[in-house]
Amino acid sequence: MENYINIIYNPQKNDWKELLRGKNGQTDKTNENGVKLILKNIMESGDKALLSYVKIFDNINIKASELVVSEKEFEEATSKISNELSYAINCAISNVKKFHTAQKSPDISVETMPGVTCRQKSIPIGKVGLYIPGGTAPLFSTVIMLAVPAKLAGCKEIVLCTPVNKEGKIAPEVLYCAKLCGVDKVYRVGGPAAIAAMAYGTESIPKVDKIFGPGNSYVTIAKQLISNDICAIDMPAGPSEVMILADDSANAQFICADFLAQLEHGNDSQAVLATTSPSLAKQVQSLLKEQIEELSRKGYIYESLKKSRIVVLSSAEELAEIANEYAPEHLIICTENYRELAEEIENAGSIFLGNYSTESAGDYASGTNHTLPTGGWAQSYSGVNLQSFTKKITIQEITKEGLKNIGKIIQTMAYAEGLDAHAKSVSIRMEE
Repeated sequence: MENYINIIYNPQKNDWKELLRGKNGQTDKTNENGVKLILKNIMESGDKALLSYVKIFDNINIKASELVVSEKEFEEATSKISNELSYAINCAISNVKKFHTAQKSPDISVETMPGVTCRQKSIPIGKVGLYIPGGTAPLFSTVIMLAVPAKLAGCKEIVLCTPVNKEGKIAPEVLYCAKLCGVDKVYRVGGPAAIAAMAYGTESIPKVDKIFGPGNSYVTIAKQLISNDICAIDMPAGPSEVMILADDSANAQFICADFLAQLEHGNDSQAVLATTSPSLAKQVQSLLKEQIEELSRKGYIYESLKKSRIVVLSSAEELAEIANEYAPEHLIICTENYRELAEEIENAGSIFLGNYSTESAGDYASGTNHTLPTGGWAQSYSGVNLQSFTKKITIQEITKEGLKNIGKIIQTMAYAEGLDAHAKSVSIRMEE
């Protein structure tokens, strides 16, 4: 039987970027123009345009008043959740709360010179919009990852948009988590239309100050476009990806399982194994055939395998280098020296250490956040955390003594920049 994925041996470092990502992460201009039109129409026509896109993309006919989920629907959703799932969800919420509560940082106050006091305080972002994908799977775990820190941060209003399933309904798990985590309103709309509605506001959906959440390439394009125009976003978070670093100490069965767990997200996901062990690479290549047969989402996996890679490197030193070049959303390190290797990683969304730290733990219940930068954006973005839902304000207070101490410094610098009005604002006070 033909192998589902080829092994690439000792590629040149100059070829790593193209080899790993190819065209992944690059914006398709045709898609971008289509998304721009959606944003423009919703900005100009509000609910009228929004409802037309709900009909086109989600295949449902609803009135504007039906966009928002009713209290009765929340109650019905709760009744459909099993005790086992309810327990699991509550455990996950508890762990996410613990980890994000620990991220709270105190306001600071520093006297930089006698009489010159500088402060910084955290303020929660007022209105936040959460986007929850739901096209191929009901990602209720993302509700937990976004709503829990939003509530902890003290955001005044939390709204959520998510597409309906094939039956024209929102998954009960999504509604159950939204209610449990303190979401104020849930709207049945997905894709770029949902991003536009939250960014510009419509008659039914309020305009928010910042939008959070992952999505497909169209959602990512929409988020990037509105971030250049009117609304802040958490980060570019598109198709999911994992890189696994491994040596002979790794377990091939575990690696194969993590590989496939990533690929079942959708047909545009990507998994990369970088290893110093040719024998491990061949084991994983062979096991893929065996493990795929046990899975239900084969169609997505087969498509995503086309974008995935197994790379054999010539030295252990190259493992950290290739990871930093790829800047993965998720990075699993299964090497004998995994803790030391982790210290060399500068570009990654979230790191998982050792043979037993499955990436699925971070997706659901360990406590870290699973909303992470993709497409190489981990080089400059962090994953969602408590601080993502706050903004910092600096405050300064200068006494007469402080102005005497700092005034001459300000004047000297102002004159050097040719801004004499700045200098005058000091001298007029000094003269008094």
